[in-house]
Amino acid sequence: MKKVLITGAKGNIGKALTNGLKGYKLTLANLPKTDVRNYNELEKLARGQDVLIHLAWNSKTENYMTKKSDPDNILMARNVYEAALKTGVKRVLIASSVHADDFRNFHGKGLLSPNKSPKPQTPYGESKVKIEEMGRKYSEKGLEIICVRFGSVDTIREGNPSGAVLWLSQRDLINLVKTLIEAKRIPNNFSIVYGVSNNKTRVHDYSNPFGWKPKDDSSKS
Repeated sequence: MKKVLITGAKGNIGKALTNGLKGYKLTLANLPKTDVRNYNELEKLARGQDVLIHLAWNSKTENYMTKKSDPDNILMARNVYEAALKTGVKRVLIASSVHADDFRNFHGKGLLSPNKSPKPQTPYGESKVKIEEMGRKYSEKGLEIICVRFGSVDTIREGNPSGAVLWLSQRDLINLVKTLIEAKRIPNNFSIVYGVSNNKTRVHDYSNPFGWKPKDDSSKS
């Protein structure tokens, strides 16, 4: 049974994974018991883990609607990478966001690729790009890093057209994360994947080297 450490497990994504990741031994790191800003605390929890899923984020200060950033969010990501490297955790899944790129103004042919250079439009998006770039550097040190640009796991709200575009169903979320945990290898130790369902109105290309294919569509939910 693989051992998986999840930081920020009390959020929407964390709760869904806690309930849906059957067959794994989960360790949940949440405030106030565990502060991911404290490297020593995190290192102790990381020892013996197979996979580290990093979701912790100060969203009260920094989210896609604010104009503020919190340097502690970058600090937590760095602590995660460092702790994984030092304790021998093989694979790290980092919660990035669709807001790492400017999807609202995307008018290109086809879909928005995770492999193009991102153009974040908010401090939140800029921070997500920074932790992706940090992950790429740590992958060169031997860590397997997958940055998941999550869409919206919230229930689709009426009057919010972006919700239907960005929706990631809980079923697709859980299948995505299971696929990434079980993948035999990560090409070049680094990958960025868009975590959105197969929505009719989507603009994001969810193709990936791991064989994950979402099943749900916001227009049919």
